[in-house]
Amino acid sequence: MTDRLKIALAQMNQRVGDLEGNAAAMLEVRRKAASEGADLLLCPELQLAGYPPEDLVLKPEFVRRVQECTEQLVASTVEPGPAILIGTITNEGGRNFNTMLLADGGKRVGRTFKHELPNYGTFDEKRIFTPGPLPHPIEWRGIKLGVPICEDMWLEPVCAHLAELGADFFLVPHGSPYELDKIDTRERLARARTTSTGLPLVFLNRVGGQDELAFDGSSFVMHPDGEVVVQMPDWDEDLMVTDWHRTSGGWRCQTRVSHELDQFPEDVYRAMMIALRDYVGRNGFPGVILGLSGGIDSALSAAIAVDALGPGKVWGVMLPSKYTSDESLDDASKCARLLGCHHDVISIASAVEAVGEMLPEMSGLAAENVQARLRMVALMALSNSGGQMLLTTGNKSEMSVGYATLYGDMAGGYSVLKDAYKTTVFALSRWRNENKPEGALGPGGPVMPGRVITKPPTAELRSGQKDEDSLPPYSALDRILEGLVEKEMSVKEVADATGEEIALVADIESKLLKAEYKRRQAPPGVKIGTRNFGRDRRYPISNFFHTGPTTKPQR
Repeated sequence: MTDRLKIALAQMNQRVGDLEGNAAAMLEVRRKAASEGADLLLCPELQLAGYPPEDLVLKPEFVRRVQECTEQLVASTVEPGPAILIGTITNEGGRNFNTMLLADGGKRVGRTFKHELPNYGTFDEKRIFTPGPLPHPIEWRGIKLGVPICEDMWLEPVCAHLAELGADFFLVPHGSPYELDKIDTRERLARARTTSTGLPLVFLNRVGGQDELAFDGSSFVMHPDGEVVVQMPDWDEDLMVTDWHRTSGGWRCQTRVSHELDQFPEDVYRAMMIALRDYVGRNGFPGVILGLSGGIDSALSAAIAVDALGPGKVWGVMLPSKYTSDESLDDASKCARLLGCHHDVISIASAVEAVGEMLPEMSGLAAENVQARLRMVALMALSNSGGQMLLTTGNKSEMSVGYATLYGDMAGGYSVLKDAYKTTVFALSRWRNENKPEGALGPGGPVMPGRVITKPPTAELRSGQKDEDSLPPYSALDRILEGLVEKEMSVKEVADATGEEIALVADIESKLLKAEYKRRQAPPGVKIGTRNFGRDRRYPISNFFHTGPTTKPQR
């Protein structure tokens, strides 16, 4: 029985489905951990398969290959180095289990199946996995390892069961996506497990982007009294070897490391950078192209893209019509100059005139939308020519109420602002003009003219147009939307909470519900809140339920 232990915590990125690449990365980390004298290496949840694997798990050949690769990894541990807890998939009796497997000396030592399968928000693990039984500790070198997997820590039964069976401490591998204020939630739940069981806990999370999710790492070690004694960095890969001693009160981590985590709005900005970087890179795009209008949404989108990819991989195109002001032309040019990215100006005026001649009866909103659609025709043609992904620049406030043009400014491959309300866009823009985030490839100093942030938002699709011609002020709109979307409140509840007129809130709810068909056709974008449009919030398109004043449904 040992009284001292070195546990290596591998905060890693991963690529869903890249079994060989993920395995090679784990072996490389094991070699580094071995050089630091580690006895045990903990990797994140489903590190071999990638998380979330979604319906890949329903493909028998994928699961077979995962198991084959797992056996190769196990065999590789015959080489000198620490035992390794591998996040993988097990198939038994035609059922798939989310698994942590302990390999040491070329052999399987033990394993545990995930018991609590999350089935809310972005998670749908009950669709693809079978819940395992309440797990037993894994016995290894005279130590009983409690290995709850992700959601197993978020609820009480698994940790309580492991403690009753004599677990010495908890090693909890995670695939926990970033959300606003989620770090506080993680610590609160971990503290509930440590204080109730009297056992220390390791929270290990992955980093990187996967489609609409950004993973922030932020791994930590917590003692039984709830004190965080080790705080790993957010967003970056990291390997930390921690020293553990058996004391009269049980096992304790002797290592002390503190890392300051990003606060709002820097955490949101970093999530957008990470998600865009990995999405563009993993889908084989050489860079991005976007419409640079001189407005705040496109200016912020361009800044995030430059910080994530570098100025040489970002192409901003100004596409003016007769309604575009000289101020907007100047602001777009200055944005590109401050960011150091390529910038072109291509007028759509002649194309608008040609469509007007073709459709002389067209007027009003239809004529406005033609401009947005012609811009996307031009941008998609340029995207096809150069291979760059078209970056969409709309925000959550606009998408909520349908203030966006289908097959126009909604078109594109990815949207970094998809889950950001307009007030958040303002906060991010002000912050970035005064700060350069860690790891950013863009310039220091301001990235957009101050006027871009202070001038009234406008789509410039008609003379003198302002967003507030059609919408309430964004400060009011966003409060209403947060109640209706994030909190699922009724019209009356939102009106009571915000002090806004019930007729206004009812109108916003109506716009929100009517725009569902548009959002279904929108590109993916990074999740930052609790209820993003897509995996989190799944409303029917044809829907006759409203919570506002009773009105006769329109059919």
